[in-house]
Amino acid sequence: MEHLLVKISIMLVPALLAVTVHEVAHGYVADRFGDPTARLLNRLTLNPLRHLDIFGTLALLLVGFGWAKPVPVNQANLRNPHRHMLWVAVSGPVSNFILAGLSAFLVHFIGMLHTLGVESITEPLMMMAAFSLYINVILGVINMVPIPPLDGGRVLAALLPARYAAVLMRLEPFGFFIVIGLIFFTQVWSAVVGPVVYAIVDLLAGAHVEAVFTVIQFLFSK
Repeated sequence: MEHLLVKISIMLVPALLAVTVHEVAHGYVADRFGDPTARLLNRLTLNPLRHLDIFGTLALLLVGFGWAKPVPVNQANLRNPHRHMLWVAVSGPVSNFILAGLSAFLVHFIGMLHTLGVESITEPLMMMAAFSLYINVILGVINMVPIPPLDGGRVLAALLPARYAAVLMRLEPFGFFIVIGLIFFTQVWSAVVGPVVYAIVDLLAGAHVEAVFTVIQFLFSK
């Protein structure tokens, strides 16, 4: 039990920040393009309690992919619904890649502090930064899979002519189950998603990539 509590204490803050910033980014960009729905519902806040989905958070901590309550966006309120929806959709993954970059900076900075012999202080921070880097890359990559209701599906719908976009969006009620099936019951993770995630983490972590994956292995070990 103590071992589990240690893992949760390391993962919880980065996980909640990752999904909260993702949803706030959607709402903020929608607000800038004319849809105040998220702002009027007080969803443009970094308070994770406003966005928390219990099952999504548990999934994030247990399997490395989860979700928050989606920020409501009324596409009809956007000044240019078809074009602006692309920017609303892409803002979520972009926010995760920005957080991944900031986390990578922390990994490098903390790694430098390690050379000063303060491991007892910096080790917990390194573990949180490493997990933050990893989880934000995963959220950014998976959300760009072009299947609605993932952000990548909405981006693709915004790029397609309206009649084809309408056909694609018919998948939305089933899209989440399709994505789960593809990731967990096919070779999509090992053949496509996993290599992309690992390549981005490798690029951002640089010389500290081994330390990052050591942390991830520890956090998801039984």
